Amino acid sequence: MNKRMKKQLTTMDALAMAYWHRKPPAWLIHHSDRGSQYAACHDYRKRLNQYGMVASMSRKGNCRDNAPTERFFRSLKSERLSYYRFVTRRSAEMQVLDYISCYNSIRLHSTLGYKTPLAYEKKLCRKAA
Repeated sequence: MNKRMKKQLTTMDALAMAYWHRKPPAWLIHHSDRGSQYAACHDYRKRLNQYGMVASMSRKGNCRDNAPTERFFRSLKSERLSYYRFVTRRSAEMQVLDYISCYNSIRLHSTLGYKTPLAYEKKLCRKAA
């Protein structure tokens, strides 16, 4: 999280953090929208290639491609952020991180058979092994 959405934050820092934290398999598909920090960034494509990730980008004018991500941000705003008036950036960051943790490990999702994202992913990994 930062004050501005620059390509260093979105394409390099966030991608590196996700990669080293999760250690995904080489065939992982990394989906993004058509934002300039993705579409016009040579460093982003190079980093995806280094990680063995396959780039996937929304089609122009097709908002359904990003529907799951947009739904997450709607939930974040309506379930958590709308209840607070933040005094500091740090307090806002802590609420976002706490929500993400709950969203992934506690909150049940009907589209995942009423499992948490982490439990669903764990089940998929067991099937793949």
